[in-house]
Amino acid sequence: MTILLYHSSNGDEWHVVQEAGDADPYVLHRANLSSGGTLTPIAVKTFLALGNGPEQQALQRLLQSQD
Repeated sequence: MTILLYHSSNGDEWHVVQEAGDADPYVLHRANLSSGGTLTPIAVKTFLALGNGPEQQALQRLLQSQD
């Protein structure tokens, strides 16, 4: 399962990914095409520790809605 978490104005995207059979979801960052479109998986805990930008806030809201 993949959920679009946040789409920035410059084209970057962050998705929450839960793969079948894998207990831990992760955040997948897709850089915009002009930056190469690189995909970077990030552990949820690490992603939240990176700051309090709109993408982290979107993940916090999603996690709170799961409670």
